[in-house]
Amino acid sequence: MNVQGSEVVQNSKKNYQTTLIMAVFLLSGFVGLFSETALNVALSSLMDLFQISASMAQWLTTGYLLTLGILVPLSGLLLQWFSTRQLFIFSLSLSIGGTLIAALATGFEVLLIGRIIQAASMAVLVPLMFNTILIIFPPEKRGAVIGILGLVLVVAPATGPTLSGIIIGSLGWQWIFWLSLPVIGICLLLGLRFIQNVSTISKPKIDFLSLFVSTVGFGGIVFAFSGVGEGEGGWGSAMVTLPMIAGILALLVFVWRQNRIKQPMLNLRALKYPMFSIGTLMLFVCMLLILTAMVVLPMYLIRGLGLDALTAGLVLLPGGILQAIMSPVMGKLFDRFGPRWIVPLGLIVISTALFFLKGISESTSLILIMIMHTGLMVGICAVWMPSQTNGLNQLPPELYPHGSAIMNTIQQIAGAIGTAVAISLISVGSHAFMETAIDPTNPVNDSLALIAGVQTSFVFAFVVALVGLPLAFFIKRVQVGNPSS
Repeated sequence: MNVQGSEVVQNSKKNYQTTLIMAVFLLSGFVGLFSETALNVALSSLMDLFQISASMAQWLTTGYLLTLGILVPLSGLLLQWFSTRQLFIFSLSLSIGGTLIAALATGFEVLLIGRIIQAASMAVLVPLMFNTILIIFPPEKRGAVIGILGLVLVVAPATGPTLSGIIIGSLGWQWIFWLSLPVIGICLLLGLRFIQNVSTISKPKIDFLSLFVSTVGFGGIVFAFSGVGEGEGGWGSAMVTLPMIAGILALLVFVWRQNRIKQPMLNLRALKYPMFSIGTLMLFVCMLLILTAMVVLPMYLIRGLGLDALTAGLVLLPGGILQAIMSPVMGKLFDRFGPRWIVPLGLIVISTALFFLKGISESTSLILIMIMHTGLMVGICAVWMPSQTNGLNQLPPELYPHGSAIMNTIQQIAGAIGTAVAISLISVGSHAFMETAIDPTNPVNDSLALIAGVQTSFVFAFVVALVGLPLAFFIKRVQVGNPSS
């Protein structure tokens, strides 16, 4: 065989191995991130089953995201301490354990423990996926690849309520976990066979002060937001203000510490690259909005309109399907045209959808809900992937693990904040409605009060989209091979 033929064979083998690695990662990530929003449709049933309040039930989602927010900053360190195979096997093993605990749960506390273990798994797997992509794919091909990865990062959480609604309506909420278990097991076996080590292990020094203030900082802020809707006092209660102050102070110490030590846990120098910073802010907006919608809409459809879980899931299905179709398309459009117009147009679509959603009532047609939800999902798809890819492309290779960790941390913190604020504003809007109701004891007012709270949550989301819109016009394409551009 001549030299040219040998190179063709080697390239073909390399492409085959790369495809297998990405397929295993994508399937593993989809199953894991599906769990992020899968229980949203079941929250109403779980509240009745476990005799818990809405604020307590929200911790099945907020606790999941809070765990991610605390642990994902560690991923930059883990990626430099352990091999690709070690981290993959560890992550999938955690996922199997957490899913099994959740499936067997007979009480709220055990279910929450299972969810937290699942979140710890994703805190390792998602940054590992991004770091692997940045290593094995050149910048000019990352748009299409991350567009496919969008099927995991965006579509899995977005379709969680739909798929889980179908499962719950047919089998029961435990089957969300029982059906996931064999798939995760298959992913682990495939990973043992095909996942290769692609990262460089440098084993930097572990700074325990950074670990401590990171946990207190991110945990305190999310805990504060989650406490807004609980008890009396709202935003002014000690349950909110004290964790918020502690969290902000801890994060200030964290930032100061990272800028002083030689081997930071999270190298914040990545934020000095302007397109990376803008991309990170765009991700914050997207994750906040998608988690707000994925919590609020199922609650509106089930508790507000009285639909069953299956019907509610089907209402949200078109948005998930079209988003799945558009994610790879957006990736190819990004590779060809860059993010300059895709991102602003996406935010305009998002803002339009939220403008209509903030006015939904008990008489709003399900067709309109489908259309607005679909617009919201497609708009998020147009903003998320181009912003993320463009930002990561600007970083030098030595900052890949840190850039991935920063973006994923921001996403999960934004999701936790969005979930907590959405539930809190539903509570605030519901209480305000009841205070003006002529007959608060009338059962009809319960659903009307919840719908009033849903409107309040969507007003918040609409304002967030409007704040992000002007920033989108500053994004520009990073020239491949010129990180300073």
